[in-house]
Amino acid sequence: MIIGLTGSIASGKSTVAKMIESYGLPIVDADLVARQVVEPGTPTLKKIAEAFGPEVIAHDGSMDRAKVGSIIFHDEEMRKTLNSIIHPAIREEMLRQRDELMSYGEKNIFMDIPLLFESKLEHFVEKIIVVSVNKEVQLQRLMERNGFTEGEANARIASQIPVKEKEQLADAVIHNNSTLEDTAIQLQNILYEWNVLK
Repeated sequence: MIIGLTGSIASGKSTVAKMIESYGLPIVDADLVARQVVEPGTPTLKKIAEAFGPEVIAHDGSMDRAKVGSIIFHDEEMRKTLNSIIHPAIREEMLRQRDELMSYGEKNIFMDIPLLFESKLEHFVEKIIVVSVNKEVQLQRLMERNGFTEGEANARIASQIPVKEKEQLADAVIHNNSTLEDTAIQLQNILYEWNVLK
């Protein structure tokens, strides 16, 4: 079974992903893949250099994220160009990793995709777990973790589909407002219910 894991910013999805890994279950991590596809020498990085100019490649051959960031921050068209290069590469690599794990005989594979619904990637998976958090806890975590003001944190939260909507679209929801132990128990219950754990 292919299981999607998603949540919202500061919902604690990464914590749940670590718990899944602790069971020895395989995870395809979209954030990790996003870094892998632009590593030095990759076709994706070559396309970015062609679109943005050689100055976006740092001395060590890696992408100069700060430079690319400053370009797309001021230029909507260039942001779209970057996304049109990176997003297909990420999707392709995620599916490649998923298929490779399946070829090794893995029965259950998790795909950790932060923007699963926003990117309309539901068709990549068979079941979806949403890590949910109430607004107060989310705001608090985001301000503490990233040093954001309340306004900045609210803007980040508002840029994503509301958690409540994601809950409606999920096959299972983990409410991550309490202790780590409480979160771990909820995850374990889902994994047993779905026969991922026997």
